[in-house]
Amino acid sequence: MGAYIIRRLLLMIPTLLGIMIINFALVQFVPGGPIEQILSQLDEQTSATDRIAGGGAEVGGGSSQSEYQGAKGLPEDFIKDLERQFGFDKPPLERFLLMMGNYLRFDFGESYFRSIDVIDLVLEKMPVSITLGLWTTVLAYLISIPMGIRKAVHDGSRFDTWTSAVIIMAYAIPGFLFAILLLVVFAGGSYLKWFPLRGLTSENFDELTVFGQIVDYLWHISLPVAANTIAAFATLTLLTKNSFLDEIKKQYVMTARAKGLSERGVFYGHVFRNAMLIIIAGFPGAFLSIFFAGSLIIEIVFSLDGLGRLGFEAAVNRDYPVLFATLYVFGIMGLIISLISDLTYVWVDPRIDFESRET
Repeated sequence: MGAYIIRRLLLMIPTLLGIMIINFALVQFVPGGPIEQILSQLDEQTSATDRIAGGGAEVGGGSSQSEYQGAKGLPEDFIKDLERQFGFDKPPLERFLLMMGNYLRFDFGESYFRSIDVIDLVLEKMPVSITLGLWTTVLAYLISIPMGIRKAVHDGSRFDTWTSAVIIMAYAIPGFLFAILLLVVFAGGSYLKWFPLRGLTSENFDELTVFGQIVDYLWHISLPVAANTIAAFATLTLLTKNSFLDEIKKQYVMTARAKGLSERGVFYGHVFRNAMLIIIAGFPGAFLSIFFAGSLIIEIVFSLDGLGRLGFEAAVNRDYPVLFATLYVFGIMGLIISLISDLTYVWVDPRIDFESRET
């Protein structure tokens, strides 16, 4: 197992490097970089100033307009200083190598537009996304496993039929649409005002007691977690049912029944452990999937200041240090959690041996 872990850790390096190379190359072809945005803003400000000055001259009866440096175009030296400030005076390959060298030391530089170290920004936003992903995963498992087991035991019954209909509808509803529906109905939209509209805490959070802070936090997290759970709950329920159905139909179950074991003894003594293998071992992967898929949309809809929203705003504003830093962090988390998922299989069922697999 030690050799397998070492191989997986070594494989993370080219995998992460490939992810960064592809995204860095794509960014080179995207128009409207940070310098272009600054120049555009300066041009808009200059145009607005010219319009105001022109309007004032006309009101005063004059026909001439004041000359502004911005109306003639920005100096070439100013543009070169901007390129040097943002590091765009170097060739792309050199910029990429410098960036990766810094990233290996977790030095992500400073945000272009926020005047704050990117690592501090990422660490500030990460707890929100992790909290959302963790609560969603736990809630999905608590609902899905009991329901999936009951659906497998009572396969074909009325309970199985109507719960399957609910699951299919839940899976068909996009997460963002369900999130908006929850806001409209329960967060002061057109109907009820039971939950807050945005954020994870109230403005007076620091003034509350410990119990009050816990209640306030749970009050704020309820709707985002509910919106994020619906798709994960549907998928996991069907996975649990199918896993238990596969085990119930196997030969060893019929053998155990033939030996006189009760249904309860057969189910919890043999079926349960084997069927739960794939479900328990898939917990890290499920968390990763929920963390990635739900963080962006849910954080934007509920105005949660997490990594997903940070990455989205960085992409829109062309804040490349923040954009690549979030991508780097997501990539490392994904690779590590994938390794943990494999190790969980061995922990749940020691019969699995990854060392015997060919590489």
